[in-house]
Amino acid sequence: MAGEALLAWRRRCLAEGGRPADFDWLLDLAGGLRWTQLQRLRLDPAAAVQLRRDPAELEQLWRRHLETGEPLQYLVGLCPWRDLELQVGPGVLIPRQETELLVDLALELCPQPPSLWADLGTGSGALAVALARQWPDARGLAVDLSAAALRQARTNLEVFGAVGRVRLLQGSWWEPLLPWRGAVELALANPPYIPTAVWEELEPVVRDHEPRLALEAGDDGLQAIRAVVQGAGAGLAAGGWLLLEHHHDQSEAVAELLAEAGLTQVQAHRDLETVRRFASARKPQQASRDR
Repeated sequence: MAGEALLAWRRRCLAEGGRPADFDWLLDLAGGLRWTQLQRLRLDPAAAVQLRRDPAELEQLWRRHLETGEPLQYLVGLCPWRDLELQVGPGVLIPRQETELLVDLALELCPQPPSLWADLGTGSGALAVALARQWPDARGLAVDLSAAALRQARTNLEVFGAVGRVRLLQGSWWEPLLPWRGAVELALANPPYIPTAVWEELEPVVRDHEPRLALEAGDDGLQAIRAVVQGAGAGLAAGGWLLLEHHHDQSEAVAELLAEAGLTQVQAHRDLETVRRFASARKPQQASRDR
């Protein structure tokens, strides 16, 4: 396909609606045309282009996205995240860019790999895959209430050769981890944290297609975070870390919950836009006497 013809086709598709950035994402992930290649075509429109999928098929996906609001990640079946291309599908939360920082924070808090870590609410398995790749000799536990999410997580763990190092468990937060009570040295969670009223006003592409179970968390958005924090005292090993993602305006409330639960070294962490998006806290070392 000539570059000039591709650019004209792109303009026709965008004339039907949608954001150019979204269409270019589709060209990249489904068509195999990187953004840098697309920019070069503007300088050299006579250059030939070979797409990974037929333009008619890509156009059909684009129109379906415009007509139904279905996320492009679901239609393509992929989501780029950190250095990974994760498989995603309906019924599973699409990993967000800001959540990538949870992995960096975990590596900062644990310069030595923990012998046992847990991903609470694993969803697509994004965090579990990333940690298993970073810490190949550590054991991981990935928990989710959703059977669909666990199936998706297993697929991603298999793709990246990590399924043997991460055990998948179905249940609510800490409940499936009773056999490892007091042994988890690091627990991460990106739980649902959106207040009900805010969830109701989300864009349809999110509200109507991504699982409510993974997004909405009661009137104040803290329902799931309370459960995670309350279980940390018993679930964590002495000196173990809890690392959470939360809503942009929940930092102070989450810090209070962590302190009330008896955790120490409570700290807020900022995302790439300097918003306090994460919180970390530690179970006291002396707590080992209480077990």
